Amino acid sequence: MSDNQYPICPECDDVSRRDFVKVAGRAAIVAGVLPLFATPRSALSAPTSKSKAETTVKRLYDVLSDDQKKAVCMPYDHEKRKTLNPNWLITPQKLGSDFYTDEQRKIIDTVVRDVSSEDGYERFKRQMAADRPGGFGDYSIAIFGVPGSGQFEWVLTGRHLTLRADGDSVKNMAFGGPVVYGHGASDPAKNLFHFHTKAADAVFKAMDTKQREKALLPKAPPEGRVPIRGKDARFPGVAVSELSADQKELVETTIKIMLSQYRQQDVDEVIAVLKAGGGLEQLHMAFYEQGDLKSDNVWDIWRVEGPTFVWHFRGAPHVHTYINIGLEQPT
Repeated sequence: MSDNQYPICPECDDVSRRDFVKVAGRAAIVAGVLPLFATPRSALSAPTSKSKAETTVKRLYDVLSDDQKKAVCMPYDHEKRKTLNPNWLITPQKLGSDFYTDEQRKIIDTVVRDVSSEDGYERFKRQMAADRPGGFGDYSIAIFGVPGSGQFEWVLTGRHLTLRADGDSVKNMAFGGPVVYGHGASDPAKNLFHFHTKAADAVFKAMDTKQREKALLPKAPPEGRVPIRGKDARFPGVAVSELSADQKELVETTIKIMLSQYRQQDVDEVIAVLKAGGGLEQLHMAFYEQGDLKSDNVWDIWRVEGPTFVWHFRGAPHVHTYINIGLEQPT
Protein backbone atom coordinates (compact mmCIF):
# COMPACT_ATOMS: atom_id res chain seq x y z
CA MET A 1 0.00 0.00 0.00
CA SER A 2 1.44 3.37 -1.01
CA ASP A 3 2.32 5.88 1.70
CA ASN A 4 0.81 8.56 -0.54
CA GLN A 5 -2.63 6.95 -0.65
CA TYR A 6 -3.84 8.89 2.38
CA PRO A 7 -3.71 12.62 3.20
CA ILE A 8 -0.67 13.66 5.24
CA CYS A 9 -0.48 16.63 7.60
CA PRO A 10 1.01 19.52 5.58
CA GLU A 11 2.81 20.79 8.69
CA CYS A 12 5.02 17.71 8.57
CA ASP A 13 5.98 17.70 4.89
CA ASP A 14 9.71 18.40 4.71
CA VAL A 15 9.70 20.58 7.82
CA SER A 16 11.61 23.78 7.10
CA ARG A 17 13.53 25.68 9.73
CA ARG A 18 10.67 28.15 9.97
CA ASP A 19 8.20 25.30 10.49
CA PHE A 20 10.54 23.82 13.10
CA VAL A 21 10.53 27.10 15.03
CA LYS A 22 6.73 27.19 14.91
CA VAL A 23 6.50 23.63 16.26
CA ALA A 24 9.01 24.49 18.98
CA GLY A 25 6.89 27.49 19.92
CA ARG A 26 3.78 25.33 20.27
CA ALA A 27 5.70 22.82 22.36
CA ALA A 28 6.97 25.59 24.63
CA ILE A 29 3.38 26.61 25.29
CA VAL A 30 2.44 23.02 26.10
CA ALA A 31 5.28 22.30 28.53
CA GLY A 32 6.90 25.64 29.23
CA VAL A 33 5.11 26.21 32.53
CA LEU A 34 7.48 23.74 34.17
CA PRO A 35 11.14 24.52 33.40
CA LEU A 36 12.77 21.12 33.07
CA PHE A 37 16.00 22.12 34.78
CA ALA A 38 14.25 23.43 37.90
CA THR A 39 14.56 21.77 41.32
CA PRO A 40 12.66 18.47 41.48
CA ARG A 41 9.28 18.72 43.15
CA SER A 42 8.39 16.53 46.10
CA ALA A 43 4.84 15.79 44.95
CA LEU A 44 4.09 14.36 41.54
CA SER A 45 1.49 15.90 39.26
CA ALA A 46 -0.77 13.43 37.50
CA PRO A 47 -4.24 12.93 36.08
CA THR A 48 -6.92 11.81 38.53
CA SER A 49 -10.12 9.78 38.28
CA LYS A 50 -11.91 13.11 37.89
CA SER A 51 -9.80 14.26 34.94
CA LYS A 52 -11.57 14.81 31.64
CA ALA A 53 -10.40 11.64 29.89
CA GLU A 54 -11.06 9.47 32.93
CA THR A 55 -14.61 10.74 33.40
CA THR A 56 -15.21 10.12 29.70
CA VAL A 57 -14.00 6.52 30.18
CA LYS A 58 -16.50 6.19 33.05
CA ARG A 59 -19.26 7.45 30.73
CA LEU A 60 -18.25 4.83 28.16
CA TYR A 61 -18.24 2.07 30.77
CA ASP A 62 -21.72 3.04 31.91
CA VAL A 63 -23.21 2.70 28.41
CA LEU A 64 -21.61 -0.66 27.60
CA SER A 65 -23.96 -3.63 27.70
CA ASP A 66 -23.19 -6.65 29.87
CA ASP A 67 -22.12 -8.61 26.78
CA GLN A 68 -19.83 -5.78 25.69
CA LYS A 69 -18.25 -5.61 29.14
CA LYS A 70 -17.56 -9.34 29.03
CA ALA A 71 -15.66 -8.84 25.78
CA VAL A 72 -13.59 -5.70 26.42
CA CYS A 73 -13.46 -5.27 30.21
CA MET A 74 -10.89 -7.23 32.20
CA PRO A 75 -9.51 -7.39 35.73
CA TYR A 76 -7.11 -4.57 36.51
CA ASP A 77 -4.13 -6.90 36.90
CA HIS A 78 -4.69 -8.66 33.56
CA GLU A 79 -1.47 -9.30 31.63
CA LYS A 80 -2.77 -7.48 28.54
CA ARG A 81 -2.61 -4.18 30.40
CA LYS A 82 1.17 -4.54 30.62
CA THR A 83 1.79 -5.56 26.99
CA LEU A 84 3.82 -3.23 24.77
CA ASN A 85 3.58 -3.77 21.02
CA PRO A 86 3.57 -1.35 18.06
CA ASN A 87 1.01 -3.34 16.07
CA TRP A 88 -1.63 -5.35 17.90
CA LEU A 89 -5.30 -5.32 18.91
CA ILE A 90 -5.78 -5.50 22.65
CA THR A 91 -9.26 -6.95 22.03
CA PRO A 92 -10.53 -8.38 18.72
CA GLN A 93 -13.54 -6.08 18.59
CA LYS A 94 -12.58 -3.24 16.22
CA LEU A 95 -14.02 0.19 16.83
CA GLY A 96 -15.60 0.31 13.38
CA SER A 97 -17.45 -2.99 13.80
CA ASP A 98 -21.10 -3.50 14.71
CA PHE A 99 -19.93 -4.40 18.21
CA TYR A 100 -20.04 -0.68 19.11
CA THR A 101 -22.87 1.79 18.67
CA ASP A 102 -22.34 5.18 17.03
CA GLU A 103 -22.72 6.82 20.45
CA GLN A 104 -20.03 4.57 21.94
CA ARG A 105 -17.65 5.29 19.05
CA LYS A 106 -18.12 9.02 19.60
CA ILE A 107 -17.31 8.60 23.30
CA ILE A 108 -14.16 6.58 22.49
CA ASP A 109 -13.11 9.24 20.01
CA THR A 110 -13.62 11.81 22.78
CA VAL A 111 -11.28 9.84 25.07
CA VAL A 112 -8.62 9.95 22.34
CA ARG A 113 -9.13 13.72 22.12
CA ASP A 114 -9.01 14.06 25.92
CA VAL A 115 -5.64 12.27 26.30
CA SER A 116 -4.08 14.34 23.51
CA SER A 117 -3.17 17.95 22.87
CA GLU A 118 -5.11 19.65 20.08
CA ASP A 119 -2.25 19.07 17.65
CA GLY A 120 -1.70 15.54 18.96
CA TYR A 121 -5.32 14.54 18.41
CA GLU A 122 -5.24 15.68 14.79
CA ARG A 123 -1.87 14.00 14.26
CA PHE A 124 -2.97 10.69 15.83
CA LYS A 125 -6.17 10.64 13.76
CA ARG A 126 -4.18 11.30 10.55
CA GLN A 127 -1.73 8.57 11.50
CA MET A 128 -4.55 6.06 12.05
CA ALA A 129 -6.11 7.02 8.70
CA ALA A 130 -2.75 6.64 6.95
CA ASP A 131 -1.71 3.36 8.57
CA ARG A 132 -4.96 1.37 8.42
CA PRO A 133 -7.57 1.13 5.63
CA GLY A 134 -10.33 1.62 8.20
CA GLY A 135 -8.47 4.34 10.12
CA PHE A 136 -9.81 4.80 13.66
CA GLY A 137 -12.26 1.95 13.02
CA ASP A 138 -9.39 -0.56 12.74
CA TYR A 139 -8.20 0.08 16.31
CA SER A 140 -9.47 -1.48 19.54
CA ILE A 141 -9.80 -0.73 23.24
CA ALA A 142 -9.92 -2.47 26.59
CA ILE A 143 -10.91 -1.29 30.07
CA PHE A 144 -9.14 -2.81 33.05
CA GLY A 145 -10.83 -2.56 36.43
CA VAL A 146 -13.89 -0.37 37.03
CA PRO A 147 -13.61 3.30 36.05
CA GLY A 148 -13.99 5.57 39.05
CA SER A 149 -13.01 2.82 41.47
CA GLY A 150 -9.49 4.14 42.06
CA GLN A 151 -7.87 1.33 40.11
CA PHE A 152 -8.68 1.24 36.42
CA GLU A 153 -7.12 1.89 33.04
CA TRP A 154 -8.40 2.45 29.49
CA VAL A 155 -6.09 1.38 26.67
CA LEU A 156 -6.35 1.91 22.90
CA THR A 157 -4.10 -0.10 20.60
CA GLY A 158 -3.56 -0.73 16.90
CA ARG A 159 -0.95 -0.14 14.23
CA HIS A 160 1.67 2.32 15.51
CA LEU A 161 -0.35 3.62 18.45
CA THR A 162 -0.96 2.85 22.12
CA LEU A 163 -2.79 5.38 24.30
CA ARG A 164 -3.73 5.08 27.97
CA ALA A 165 -5.87 6.83 30.60
CA ASP A 166 -5.57 5.58 34.16
CA GLY A 167 -6.43 8.42 36.57
CA ASP A 168 -3.06 7.78 38.25
CA SER A 169 -4.03 4.23 39.20
CA VAL A 170 -0.43 3.33 38.36
CA LYS A 171 1.38 5.61 40.81
CA ASN A 172 4.44 7.58 39.71
CA MET A 173 4.12 6.16 36.18
CA ALA A 174 3.57 8.60 33.34
CA PHE A 175 0.74 7.75 30.90
CA GLY A 176 -0.25 4.82 33.13
CA GLY A 177 2.45 2.66 31.54
CA PRO A 178 4.54 2.37 28.39
CA VAL A 179 3.02 3.88 25.24
CA VAL A 180 3.76 3.82 21.52
CA TYR A 181 3.39 6.19 18.61
CA GLY A 182 4.58 5.96 15.02
CA HIS A 183 3.70 6.29 11.35
CA GLY A 184 4.23 3.98 8.40
CA ALA A 185 5.42 6.55 5.84
CA SER A 186 8.96 5.52 4.90
CA ASP A 187 9.89 8.91 3.40
CA PRO A 188 10.92 11.19 6.29
CA ALA A 189 9.46 14.18 4.45
CA LYS A 190 6.04 12.54 4.60
CA ASN A 191 6.22 11.08 8.11
CA LEU A 192 3.99 12.77 10.67
CA PHE A 193 6.65 12.53 13.39
CA HIS A 194 9.87 13.25 11.53
CA PHE A 195 9.83 16.73 13.06
CA HIS A 196 10.85 15.00 16.31
CA THR A 197 14.03 13.86 14.59
CA LYS A 198 14.51 17.40 13.29
CA ALA A 199 14.49 18.59 16.90
CA ALA A 200 16.92 15.89 18.07
CA ASP A 201 19.17 16.59 15.08
CA ALA A 202 19.44 20.23 16.14
CA VAL A 203 21.01 19.00 19.39
CA PHE A 204 23.47 16.75 17.54
CA LYS A 205 24.43 19.50 15.10
CA ALA A 206 25.20 21.81 18.04
CA MET A 207 27.67 19.34 19.59
CA ASP A 208 31.41 19.63 19.22
CA THR A 209 33.57 16.78 17.87
CA LYS A 210 34.20 15.08 21.22
CA GLN A 211 30.54 15.25 22.19
CA ARG A 212 29.50 13.75 18.86
CA GLU A 213 31.98 10.91 19.32
CA LYS A 214 30.23 10.01 22.58
CA ALA A 215 26.72 10.54 21.21
CA LEU A 216 27.01 8.62 17.93
CA LEU A 217 27.00 4.84 18.21
CA PRO A 218 27.01 2.20 15.45
CA LYS A 219 24.04 0.03 16.39
CA ALA A 220 20.85 0.68 18.33
CA PRO A 221 19.45 -1.65 20.99
CA PRO A 222 16.25 -3.54 20.14
CA GLU A 223 13.51 -0.96 19.69
CA GLY A 224 11.15 -2.40 22.28
CA ARG A 225 13.79 -2.73 25.00
CA VAL A 226 12.83 0.23 27.17
CA PRO A 227 12.95 -0.84 30.84
CA ILE A 228 13.29 1.78 33.55
CA ARG A 229 16.76 1.06 34.91
CA GLY A 230 17.20 3.49 37.80
CA LYS A 231 20.03 5.72 38.94
CA ASP A 232 22.74 3.03 39.10
CA ALA A 233 22.50 2.09 35.42
CA ARG A 234 24.89 3.20 32.68
CA PHE A 235 23.16 4.85 29.74
CA PRO A 236 24.27 5.10 26.10
CA GLY A 237 25.39 8.31 24.43
CA VAL A 238 26.52 11.66 25.73
CA ALA A 239 25.42 12.93 29.15
CA VAL A 240 23.31 16.07 29.07
CA SER A 241 25.28 17.23 32.11
CA GLU A 242 28.34 17.52 29.84
CA LEU A 243 26.64 19.94 27.45
CA SER A 244 26.83 23.73 27.46
CA ALA A 245 23.93 25.91 28.60
CA ASP A 246 22.91 26.59 24.99
CA GLN A 247 23.02 22.90 24.15
CA LYS A 248 20.93 22.08 27.22
CA GLU A 249 18.31 24.56 26.05
CA LEU A 250 18.12 22.64 22.78
CA VAL A 251 17.66 19.38 24.73
CA GLU A 252 14.86 21.00 26.71
CA THR A 253 13.19 22.20 23.51
CA THR A 254 13.48 18.70 22.03
CA ILE A 255 11.86 17.10 25.09
CA LYS A 256 9.00 19.58 24.91
CA ILE A 257 8.49 18.85 21.20
CA MET A 258 8.52 15.11 21.93
CA LEU A 259 5.77 15.61 24.53
CA SER A 260 3.71 18.09 22.55
CA GLN A 261 1.11 15.59 21.31
CA TYR A 262 -0.07 14.63 24.80
CA ARG A 263 -2.48 16.29 27.25
CA GLN A 264 -1.04 18.74 29.73
CA GLN A 265 -1.72 16.54 32.79
CA ASP A 266 0.35 13.71 31.35
CA VAL A 267 3.08 16.18 30.38
CA ASP A 268 3.05 17.48 33.97
CA GLU A 269 3.52 13.96 35.31
CA VAL A 270 6.35 13.24 32.86
CA ILE A 271 8.17 16.38 33.97
CA ALA A 272 7.59 15.62 37.66
CA VAL A 273 8.90 12.05 37.25
CA LEU A 274 11.87 13.36 35.28
CA LYS A 275 12.68 15.87 38.01
CA ALA A 276 12.32 13.21 40.71
CA GLY A 277 14.97 11.24 38.82
CA GLY A 278 17.39 14.17 38.87
CA GLY A 279 16.08 16.20 35.94
CA LEU A 280 17.51 16.63 32.46
CA GLU A 281 21.04 16.65 33.87
CA GLN A 282 20.68 12.88 34.40
CA LEU A 283 19.64 12.12 30.82
CA HIS A 284 21.82 10.83 27.99
CA MET A 285 21.25 11.25 24.26
CA ALA A 286 22.38 8.59 21.80
CA PHE A 287 22.21 8.62 18.01
CA TYR A 288 22.75 5.54 15.85
CA GLU A 289 24.50 5.21 12.50
CA GLN A 290 22.29 2.36 11.38
CA GLY A 291 19.19 3.25 9.41
CA ASP A 292 20.37 6.59 8.01
CA LEU A 293 17.58 6.72 5.42
CA LYS A 294 18.99 9.33 3.07
CA SER A 295 22.68 8.93 3.98
CA ASP A 296 22.51 12.57 5.08
CA ASN A 297 23.90 12.16 8.62
CA VAL A 298 20.52 13.09 10.06
CA TRP A 299 20.35 10.09 12.36
CA ASP A 300 16.91 8.54 12.08
CA ILE A 301 17.26 6.29 15.12
CA TRP A 302 17.95 7.97 18.46
CA ARG A 303 17.32 7.50 22.15
CA VAL A 304 16.93 9.68 25.23
CA GLU A 305 17.40 7.80 28.50
CA GLY A 306 17.96 8.38 32.19
CA PRO A 307 17.07 6.86 35.58
CA THR A 308 13.31 7.39 35.19
CA PHE A 309 12.96 8.12 31.47
CA VAL A 310 13.29 6.08 28.26
CA TRP A 311 12.28 7.39 24.82
CA HIS A 312 13.39 5.22 21.89
CA PHE A 313 12.70 6.74 18.47
CA ARG A 314 13.19 4.36 15.56
CA GLY A 315 12.76 6.41 12.41
CA ALA A 316 13.97 3.79 9.90
CA PRO A 317 12.44 2.31 7.85
CA HIS A 318 9.52 4.23 9.37
CA VAL A 319 8.68 5.56 12.82
CA HIS A 320 8.17 3.30 15.83
CA THR A 321 8.53 5.15 19.15
CA TYR A 322 8.49 3.52 22.58
CA ILE A 323 8.07 5.58 25.75
CA ASN A 324 8.49 4.36 29.33
CA ILE A 325 8.65 6.98 32.09
CA GLY A 326 8.28 6.27 35.80
CA LEU A 327 10.01 6.13 39.16
CA GLU A 328 10.30 2.37 38.86
CA GLN A 329 9.47 -0.38 36.42
CA PRO A 330 5.71 -1.13 36.69
CA THR A 331 4.66 -4.60 37.80
